[in-house]
Amino acid sequence: MDGTDLADRVRDDHETAFSRLGSSKALYALTAGEMEADAVRAAAADDQYAAADLLDDWAMVEHGDAASLLAYLAEETRDHAESVEPDGYERGDDPALYDRLAFEDDTPGRLGGLLGRYLVVAEYAGQMVGFFVGDADPKAAAEFRELRTAVEDERDRVVETLDDVCESDDDWDAAGDAAAAVVEAAYDDYVETLESMGVKPKNVC
Repeated sequence: MDGTDLADRVRDDHETAFSRLGSSKALYALTAGEMEADAVRAAAADDQYAAADLLDDWAMVEHGDAASLLAYLAEETRDHAESVEPDGYERGDDPALYDRLAFEDDTPGRLGGLLGRYLVVAEYAGQMVGFFVGDADPKAAAEFRELRTAVEDERDRVVETLDDVCESDDDWDAAGDAAAAVVEAAYDDYVETLESMGVKPKNVC
């Protein structure tokens, strides 16, 4: 097992969830039905700020390669948030997946959960690119392509660090369980949000 294998396994095991989290209905859920540019930007900023706060907390209690990675990612995600937030932005609630992610209290679990987060957020970023392309806003589309690329690069750094910190099957199991739990939390939130708006998510691909 290595980090790439784990990422592939999480994707394969949650194929339906990822197909839906990578759909336009996921963006509809993230913006609470407000499919407008400022709402999309605010949703992206909320996610990145939530990640930055958690990463800052973890970086202070971790050590070695994990601590260095988490501190770097905290700075990067905060920069992402500042780069995409709309004029007059007021931070909203943290996405539900961060409540689940915050439960992780050991290094393999934290990094595994973080891998799950990056897999989910890459899907969201792809939809945001598509939104701005459809909105005939090439400048914003380019900004969000940069965000998507950054998210993918950061995910790869998490994968590499998992290879360094997971020294046993138990470590890989902990990382895999955490990644799966975060993906499931994001998907459950997607379903519950759409249902609260009268949309039937299971009929959406």
